[in-house]
Amino acid sequence: MTTNNQMNPDPANETPSLEEQARLIRWRLVLGKGAEDIAPNMGDEWLEREEALGFLYDRELGGGRNIRNDGKDRQGGSGESALNVPDWINKVHELFPQKTIERIEKDALERYNLEEMVTNPDLLRRAQPSQTLLKAVLRTKHLMNQEVLALARDLVRKVIEELLEKLASEIQNPFLGSINRQRRSYLKVAKNFDAETTIRRNLANYDPDQRRLFIKTPYFNSRVRRHVDKWQIIILVDESGSMMDSVIHSAVTASIFWGIKSLRTHLCIFDTSVVDLTEDCVDPVETLMKVQLGGGTDIAQAVGYAETLVENPRRTIIVLVTDFYEGGSDHDLIATTKRLVDSGVTFLGLAALDDRANPSYSRAVAERMVAVGAHVAAMTPAQLAVWVAEKVG
Repeated sequence: MTTNNQMNPDPANETPSLEEQARLIRWRLVLGKGAEDIAPNMGDEWLEREEALGFLYDRELGGGRNIRNDGKDRQGGSGESALNVPDWINKVHELFPQKTIERIEKDALERYNLEEMVTNPDLLRRAQPSQTLLKAVLRTKHLMNQEVLALARDLVRKVIEELLEKLASEIQNPFLGSINRQRRSYLKVAKNFDAETTIRRNLANYDPDQRRLFIKTPYFNSRVRRHVDKWQIIILVDESGSMMDSVIHSAVTASIFWGIKSLRTHLCIFDTSVVDLTEDCVDPVETLMKVQLGGGTDIAQAVGYAETLVENPRRTIIVLVTDFYEGGSDHDLIATTKRLVDSGVTFLGLAALDDRANPSYSRAVAERMVAVGAHVAAMTPAQLAVWVAEKVG
């Protein structure tokens, strides 16, 4: 009698279930280098986690297990890791939950003496200021001694000064004067260009064969200086780790808004509690050094606090910078948002506020806020300034 092997497939060839695949991936991460065959088809995000863990824990693969080799001979994958310490710190905070981050940081400092970013003053003195390094400092400042913290503060200030120089004119320009559409200007400034009038008055120059409109005379609006009572702008910033870039740009943007005479600016950061940093608003360095990244998120509580600051609803703008992943009460958040909008407050939710404006957020919560009258977008600081200037104009 012949045996039909097709009736008894080899269990080893069976595709693992999702639960089994997840278990194999965890084992691969635990075992580290040499365990690549256990889960050969991990996705890109899991490969990034493996690289981040390998940067630290492959230091044990020296002459024998549990013998640290300071990473000098460390290898991973097909070549040496491209990560450096600041990049690694940022990767860890992006890829892992808070409890895992705390354990990794503890092992980095106590087990492997990876102290470059938190105890080595010489390294910080030599470091080239960058936003990558700034984010790494903000994520590890709670581990620094006073000497290193002072150096880190100087580094943060250098990066922020560069950002301020870059963003100041972009944010201030929209407030220099509002467009006067009743008057024409012979000053040809791109931001004053009147596209509608220009097209309408140059229609005679349309060439149907080439399907082109030739502009003989462009038209521009003039601007008038504003003389209005101050508007109140309340900026609420989610300080969860995923919002790091937005936290940095919010601090800088708020400090520039602070200097605009037509605005009265408030700045608050929040996780499960709210901290009002309005007194430090003029100095974004002080603001950032008080940020405690990570932890939970109670957006409803922050919006409720903003409500207590409102003096004249019809001259108030609330800017909520968050990923909309609510750890508190969705019901309270939507109810408070509706109450503010109904009172006349202009409410803007920003899923991202940075130079890339690439949002990652809870669309379900954002859509519910839009349904009660809030605006939701992702903006650069310059785009926010234009938006605010149009509202107060």
